[in-house]
Amino acid sequence: MKYHLLPKTDLNISTLCLGTMTFGEQNSEADAHAQLDYAIGSGINFIDTAEMYPVPGSATTQGLTENYVGSWLAKQSRDKIILASKISGPNRGMDWIRGGPQLNREQIHAACNESLKRLQTDYIDLYQLHWPARHVPMFGQSYYDPNQEPVHTPGFAEQLSALNELVQAGKVRHIGLSNETPWGVMEACHVAKTQSLPRIATIQNVFNLINRQFENGLVETCHREDVGLLAYSPLAFGLLSGKYLDNPQASGRMTRFSNFGARYLKPAVPDAIKAYVKLARDHGLSPAQMALAWVSSRWYVASNIIGATTMAQLKENIASLTIVITPELDAAIEAIHKQSPNPAN
Repeated sequence: MKYHLLPKTDLNISTLCLGTMTFGEQNSEADAHAQLDYAIGSGINFIDTAEMYPVPGSATTQGLTENYVGSWLAKQSRDKIILASKISGPNRGMDWIRGGPQLNREQIHAACNESLKRLQTDYIDLYQLHWPARHVPMFGQSYYDPNQEPVHTPGFAEQLSALNELVQAGKVRHIGLSNETPWGVMEACHVAKTQSLPRIATIQNVFNLINRQFENGLVETCHREDVGLLAYSPLAFGLLSGKYLDNPQASGRMTRFSNFGARYLKPAVPDAIKAYVKLARDHGLSPAQMALAWVSSRWYVASNIIGATTMAQLKENIASLTIVITPELDAAIEAIHKQSPNPAN
């Protein structure tokens, strides 16, 4: 396992991060603990969760993921684990979270305190805003529409000030953003600098072979501002594993949950998936491992967030670290990308 020190922090995070959004929906508590044990035993020291998990979100399961992580964490050496969690933003129809989550001072404090209880810990190493309070295109949307802006949107000054209070109280060590835009990153950095508030260390955004939108603007922004990318959905909800090509009814999120994964149901996606899967198999590689290895190999990726519903999947995903993206293979990937750029954007 390789590790990466996030700039201007003391967080030395593993190349792979274990994502946990299936815990409590597709995975039982025993499954979750087995995955966590295997991941840590393989050298992963970085765990990512969120208050809204598991996904898909619901009133009956919300918080179970953090509960499962917490019951496991209580038996570990806390200082050897780098733990990340996220506070939900507004406007996603999840009224069961605090009557409708907001990113204001009161709710940021309340959300963090509840997460700490569920996680059975005194502090969170990296606390992230799960998505912006303002309107931005995300989760499959492509276009910015100012007419969708909420009437009242707490700005970064209020958000970072509240997060600073958590840092000063010792409840949070570092902070990050998620599902953000270049403007959001720059504004957060500007407010932090001008008002002496905590700087963001990371951005957690979707990044995979069929959605490389991060490379358009965000890669330069984050490089110049020393913000590390935590890449989520590196297998595009399992599509890049090729399992749905082999069996359209294969067990997985795309078949289990109706109207789920709309971002990956766009017209140009199937042909791109076929091309990448064929390329991997022509090189004698597992399609999933090639897709993961490519994400991990990008110089701007601080950590690659993997997830699994079975131990076999987890083992395969972690073994992607042994795959080398040769110049020849990289060039072939780029050729497919040029023919079908960001079909899932």
